[in-house]
Amino acid sequence: MSTATKPNHIGRKISRIRELRDMKQEALAQALGMSQQSISTIENSETIDEEKLVEIAKALGVSAEAIKSFSDENMITYFNTFHDTDFSNSQGAFGQNHQCNFNPLDKVVELYERLVQAEKDKVEYLEKLFKGK
Repeated sequence: MSTATKPNHIGRKISRIRELRDMKQEALAQALGMSQQSISTIENSETIDEEKLVEIAKALGVSAEAIKSFSDENMITYFNTFHDTDFSNSQGAFGQNHQCNFNPLDKVVELYERLVQAEKDKVEYLEKLFKGK
């Protein structure tokens, strides 16, 4: 029995690309409308049907072919071709590919709820002061 990993394990490739994109399983799951457990199952699968692979690739911001041909060795070679002088602006080579790992609307709702709670606390404090006089 061999302990070597199979070179074309699509799930592991998806996992590695997700990690390189600094994306958590939860964020990928949300982008695909599925659970984190489903993403875990996919990442442990050796094969994935083509339609699902295309959806995942889109959510990761890469092509399905990029997932199929991904290897850590290729990534190391790719990144080793960059030098500090290759970056002509502060965004670097990937400046246009930034994606939120959270829903901005959720952050607005969270902030609003905190502001409402702060106002309630203020009113309660002022009522205590008023009753004390």
